[in-house]
Amino acid sequence: QVQLVESGGGLVQAGGSLRLSCTASGSIYRTNDMAWYRQAPGKQRELISRITSSARTGYADSVKGRFTISRDNAKNTVYLQMNSLEPEDTAVYFCNADVQQRWNGPVGDYWGQGTQVTVSS
Repeated sequence: QVQLVESGGGLVQAGGSLRLSCTASGSIYRTNDMAWYRQAPGKQRELISRITSSARTGYADSVKGRFTISRDNAKNTVYLQMNSLEPEDTAVYFCNADVQQRWNGPVGDYWGQGTQVTVSS
């Protein structure tokens, strides 16, 4: 089994910064793409950033230039540095990872439990 645990959420004033972390643990052969999603109240969950195992990255327009995704493959950890936060960034942030548990096994899709980010105006 694979577990994803997020940390780093909290309450911050507009213009402030937060850094989210997400670590995958358990029986892991290889972690492929890792990503961050968010879900605001009353809205659908949206993909905001993704990073491949070779560190290629992509960002939603709403966070481009303010958020930076990175990863530490040795630690199976993905980070999301969030700067210039706005009240519209308030949401539950979820980590997602594509994980292969065996060299000849399938790639599974795993989610963290979510961490709340609240940005006050």
